[in-house]
Amino acid sequence: MTAVAEAAELVSGTTHRPVRDPHAPAPRPLATLGKPTAEDSFRNWGSLAGAAALAWLLCERLLPLPGVAWFLVVWFLFSVVLGALVALMRGGVPDMVDMVARRVILWAFLLIVGALASVIGFVFLRGWHPLVHLNFWTDDMAGVGPKDGMDKGGVLHAIVGSLIELGIGLAITVPLGIGTAVFMNEIGGRFAAVVRTVVEAMTALPSIVAGLFIYTVWLLALGQQRSGFAASLAIAVMMLPIIARASDVVLRVVPGNLREASLALGSSRWKTVWHVVLPTARPGLATAVILGLARGVGETSPVLLTSGAANALTLDPLKLMSSLPLYIFTLVRSGEPASIDRGFGGAAALLLLVLTLFIAARLIARPQSAKPRRRPIRGTASFARRLIVLNRATHTVGPVDLNQETSS
Repeated sequence: MTAVAEAAELVSGTTHRPVRDPHAPAPRPLATLGKPTAEDSFRNWGSLAGAAALAWLLCERLLPLPGVAWFLVVWFLFSVVLGALVALMRGGVPDMVDMVARRVILWAFLLIVGALASVIGFVFLRGWHPLVHLNFWTDDMAGVGPKDGMDKGGVLHAIVGSLIELGIGLAITVPLGIGTAVFMNEIGGRFAAVVRTVVEAMTALPSIVAGLFIYTVWLLALGQQRSGFAASLAIAVMMLPIIARASDVVLRVVPGNLREASLALGSSRWKTVWHVVLPTARPGLATAVILGLARGVGETSPVLLTSGAANALTLDPLKLMSSLPLYIFTLVRSGEPASIDRGFGGAAALLLLVLTLFIAARLIARPQSAKPRRRPIRGTASFARRLIVLNRATHTVGPVDLNQETSS
C-alpha cells in the first residue's frame, strides 16, 4: 500500500524538487566561446612549450635532424599530440577533437603568415641599403653605370612608368570589366552564358600570351613602336577577365528585393543599376579592382615585350617607358653587387607601391556611414508630434483637431 500511496501522491500533481548529493563532485564547466580562463591559457602555452622542448631534444640530441625546418615539423607533431592528451584528460573525446582542430588551424595560419613574412622580410633585408638614400627616390638611371655607388641613380622613372601604365590599364579595364559583369547579371540570356564562360577561361591566361598578343597586333600588324601605351594594353588584357569575373560574383550577391523595390517605384533598369545595384556593391567592386591590379602590377614578360627600356624619366606613354618589374629584372640579371642591391630596392619599392594602391582603393571604396541624420521637423510635419497630447487637467491622452491647430 505504501507504493500505491506514493504513486497516487505523484499522480496528484505534487511537485518534488530534485535533491543533489552534497558529496558528489562538482560538475565540469562547459567550454565557452568567450575569453579563455587563466587555467586554459596556462595549459595551452604549457603544452606548446613542452612540445618545443621535446622537438629540440629529438632533433638536436637524439636524431640527426638538424635545421629549422625539421624542428618546426617535429614541434607541430608534438604540439598536436600533447594538446590532444591534455584535452582528453580534462574533458574527454570532444575536447580532444576540438584541441586537435585548433592546433592544426593555428599551425596553418602560422605557416601562411610565416611564408609571407619571410618573403617580405628577405626583400627588405636585401634592399634596405638603397632605400635609405634620398636620391634613390628622386633620381633616374640616366648616365649611371652598373658599378656606381648608391649615391647615384634611382627608381623614380620606374615608379612613374608603373603608375602611368597601371593608370591607363585601369582606365580601360574598369569600365569594360564592370560593364561586362552588369551585362551578365542584369541582362542575361544565352549570350551572357557564353561571355561568362569566356571570362572564366581567360582568368587563367598566361601573361606571356597577353604580351605576345599585343606584340603581334599592336607592334607587328599595326606597325606601332614599343611604348608605355603598348605595355598598358598588355596589362589591360590580363586585368580585364579578373575584374569582370570578380565583379560578376559581387553583383550576384546584391539582394534582389533592392532591384524590385527600385523598379516598383518607377525607376528604369538603367537607373536601378546606377543608383541601387552599383552603390550597394561598391566595396566588392573595389576588391575586384584590387585583384585585377594585383595581377597586372608585377608582370614582367608583357612589359618586356611591349614597352622597351628607358633609363630616363619620361611622362609620354607613347615613348619607351620603364616600369618597376622591368627595372628589377634588368638590374638583378646584371651580376654586379650594386645593381643587385638596386634591384632588391626596386622590389621593396614595388611592395610599398602595391600596399599604397591597395590602401587608397580601400579608402575610396569604403561604404558611407549608415548612421541616419536627424533633420529638424518644420511646417505641418510638426503636427505629427502633437496628434496625441497630454491633457493637464485630467491626465488623459486625446487626439488633436488638425483644423483647429491650423487655424491657431
